[in-house]
Amino acid sequence: MARRLSLRALVLLPAFALAVTAAGCAEEVNPGQDTEAGGEISLINEGKLTTCTHLPYPPFQFTENGKTVGFDVDLVDLVAKDLGVEQEIFDTSFEGIESGASFDTGQCDVAAAAMTITETRQKVMDFSDGYFDANQALLVKKGSGITGLEQLKGKVLGVQLGTTGEKYAEDNKDKFGYDIRQYEDLALLQTAVKTGQIDAGINDNSVLYYFVKDNPDTEVTTEFETGEEYGIAVRKGNRALLAKVNDVLAAAKQDGRYDAIYEKWFGTKPQSK
Repeated sequence: MARRLSLRALVLLPAFALAVTAAGCAEEVNPGQDTEAGGEISLINEGKLTTCTHLPYPPFQFTENGKTVGFDVDLVDLVAKDLGVEQEIFDTSFEGIESGASFDTGQCDVAAAAMTITETRQKVMDFSDGYFDANQALLVKKGSGITGLEQLKGKVLGVQLGTTGEKYAEDNKDKFGYDIRQYEDLALLQTAVKTGQIDAGINDNSVLYYFVKDNPDTEVTTEFETGEEYGIAVRKGNRALLAKVNDVLAAAKQDGRYDAIYEKWFGTKPQSK
């Protein structure tokens, strides 16, 4: 929150007042950047916890009956409730989120987009403790006979831009000799596999299994053990908000709210480690 001086103080101490005013403006441009975990939490929109995400990515975030719902949405709702505010969803490109640009331009307070914690991303944003485990998986047309990357030589593998699936595909491209086709979002990638535009698609295992349930003409034939964990992100240095997110996640796992949300979207309780 910007500090303000009285009119008398402005008259008596113009130089000091100017410095304080400049500092106040900087705080308004970069809201919520408390350096201490116990500091005051400032939000970019009063009464709202603004969440950057990228739609659709069911069951983590997607639109249903005109409303954004999903596993990540429900988790961040717990944080918003603890803060006494409402969550507001801001749909933006995943590349913008994972590059840190969405925070740099003040679009959101947190990012929750089934986003894997990686060293590269940690350089431009801060992550909560991991809240969901994931691996990469291969989606194909049912009966295609494709059970691994080694059977994609000379074929086309689809990826979603900016994802760890894209990186995994790029890292193995020369070894297995396939071509890569990029898609802006998950739905376009899944549709391309289903309609035969591409031979296979790679993405996080949970979202592909979720898709297969309603699209039995497709199947997941293999998983790649990448050992990923999703985290909720905040702007670099926003320790106060990060501490709040971690506290809420820990409490939800302890009191059963996390398990209830998990079962709501995945039909089973999470496996204990």
